Amino acid sequence: MRLFVTGGAGFIGSNFVRFVLGNTEDEVTVFDVLTYAGNLANLRDVDEGARFQFVKGDITDREAVEEAMAGHDAVVHFAAESHVDRSIKSPDEFVHTNCDGTNVIMDVARRLEVPRVVHISTDEVYGSVEQGSSTETDPVQPRSPYSASKAGSDLIALSYFTTYGLPVVVTRSSNNYGPYQYPEKVIPLFVTNLLDGRKVPLYGDGMNVRDWCYVEDNCAGIDLVLRRGEVGEIYNIGAGNEIPNRVLTEKILALLGQDNSMIEYVTDRLGHDRRYSLDISKVRRLGWAPAHDLDEALAATVEWYRENRWWWEPLKAG
Repeated sequence: MRLFVTGGAGFIGSNFVRFVLGNTEDEVTVFDVLTYAGNLANLRDVDEGARFQFVKGDITDREAVEEAMAGHDAVVHFAAESHVDRSIKSPDEFVHTNCDGTNVIMDVARRLEVPRVVHISTDEVYGSVEQGSSTETDPVQPRSPYSASKAGSDLIALSYFTTYGLPVVVTRSSNNYGPYQYPEKVIPLFVTNLLDGRKVPLYGDGMNVRDWCYVEDNCAGIDLVLRRGEVGEIYNIGAGNEIPNRVLTEKILALLGQDNSMIEYVTDRLGHDRRYSLDISKVRRLGWAPAHDLDEALAATVEWYRENRWWWEPLKAG
């Protein structure tokens, strides 16, 4: 297959490109506008391969999308604004990119008759889950501009299946971690702060619960859904690693030989969801399961940031 991957220079997108090129014979075109979180250095080990090409472009630019997408067998749509704090300060760009951009991607794919479209989403669209776990048929109840824009983009994508028959499938993953994650997100932020001898800013009481999924596991799940998922359906992808942020912080501190004196409790995020939890039985029935243990993969992630200052130091300085 020839895959058209939007946002393929971002964190999850670049890891997905690496996964596909390493595990299949597919060709990949990355389409990315290279915002602050899109970085060609994320693709440094694949950018000269014969099965890879990069096109700089904006998903809201219909003409550019149509020219670049033509001739592909599938679209995997990662491109999005993704940081909750930034969405609280600047919601307009989240709605524009995540909703308008998704509409362009879906409409162009429809007109070009692309045989398969995977839209990448997040567990945050379900809102805060006090008890139990979210299933794919639960209503969306987003509580931040980011999650609202992603819920909107999900509905836009699925509407193209219902209205036009576009073969769309949606994945919603829990919090990802791993190499090449922009250091505004909690794990790379905390790790790089500690490597520089700085404290880590922990929101509120630190008891907000998240499920941590190693990025390679998510990419394997997305790849399986691309090839075997049923069109018009949603698939949750999580790892069953639900822990409070404070416990996650303590794990990172221990891996870097630090103690709780390096925690700086800060004012809680506005509208901070208390807990996310996903029921992943549906994607398990396709044959997927997380392959990485949290403690082992977290240790490997910390080591990656320790060994790759060349990658993250310019980002934090800039």
